[in-house]
Amino acid sequence: MTRQEVIKYFLSKPGAWEDYPFDDITPVLKVGKKMFALIRTESPPLQINLKCDPELSRDLREVYEDITPGYHMNKKHWNTVNIQGSLPEEEIKKLIDLSYDLVVKSLPKREREALQKK
Repeated sequence: MTRQEVIKYFLSKPGAWEDYPFDDITPVLKVGKKMFALIRTESPPLQINLKCDPELSRDLREVYEDITPGYHMNKKHWNTVNIQGSLPEEEIKKLIDLSYDLVVKSLPKREREALQKK
């Protein structure tokens, strides 16, 4: 997946939007006011940070070399995923979906309900 394809997939989620709170080149993807992804832009390969259940994070890191503890994030709850490695695109999309869903579940009920109507 290219950077543009990744961003397009992120933005296809209901209520997802792109923000640049850290600098002009590091996109942070949010739903409501909460982050569910960050695209690392420091150097190739293309990598994204995604929220994940702690137990699943541990399991994924053991299975896939392209999934590591979240760079500059809470390593218990975030993974860094190498997008241009050997991880299949469908697996990357599943991880993005999981991150988005985890964050949506933490939103106030009113915000969650509004997203369901979109």
